[in-house]
Amino acid sequence: MAGKAKYVFVASMDVEPAKEALFNEVYKEHIDYVLKVPGVIGATRAKTEPAAVMIGGQKKPLTGDGEPAYSAFYELESPDVLLSKAWQDAVEAGRWAAEVRPYTKNRRHVLRRIV
Repeated sequence: MAGKAKYVFVASMDVEPAKEALFNEVYKEHIDYVLKVPGVIGATRAKTEPAAVMIGGQKKPLTGDGEPAYSAFYELESPDVLLSKAWQDAVEAGRWAAEVRPYTKNRRHVLRRIV
């Protein structure tokens, strides 16, 4: 995340297993709408994977217990982007709001300033 972005908005969630394929299909469309919003510089999606890390000579599991499985990272010029009419319209556009959002849970949203 280099360049003009000064903030990262992280939207994380789980989805009902029966809707996971639809979730991933429609999320691609959803990101396309959001990328058209002025002030949105980029977007990346990620899914939690089991792993481990070495800290202080010890192997520590990265379990992600309780954390949502999916996250989207939106690179923003300003936090004001999230309050714009363009953002509001984008997050309601397409199939996301009606066909996918109702099947998501454990939703978490956070804004981070890049330091």
